[in-house]
Amino acid sequence: MKKTHIIGLILIAVAIGIILITTGDASTYVGFDEAERISQQDPNQKVHVVGTLRKDAAGQIVGLNYNPALDANRLEFLVQDSLGRENQVIYAAPKPQDFEKSEKIVLVGSMHSDKVFYCDKILLKCPSKYQEGKISADSTASVAAKN
Repeated sequence: MKKTHIIGLILIAVAIGIILITTGDASTYVGFDEAERISQQDPNQKVHVVGTLRKDAAGQIVGLNYNPALDANRLEFLVQDSLGRENQVIYAAPKPQDFEKSEKIVLVGSMHSDKVFYCDKILLKCPSKYQEGKISADSTASVAAKN
């Protein structure tokens, strides 16, 4: 065999190995019930849970516990998943910017035996970021720029 054939086979084997590793680490979108079931089978399996923050009539998040003076890397809150189950979530990192404004959130993490969802990553969907705004051009500024 030529050296180029051997190198080509090695590269193909490495590519197949990378594909297998990344597919084995891929997580799925589930509710809290399914996350609990998955954690009983494989405690290290990460899942995505889509949900909404529970808010009161004044728009304040219910069950939010965050005190940066005591521990800036601990955020606790309640989330209702898309199937209606409400669950406590613990996020071991600082509170994300615009957390209170989020419409929906995606939690990446795993359920533990204490029935608390431990989150590694939070993805926020804030309505203000996706609303179309009207941009108005100042006609006097464009006339002044031409002169």
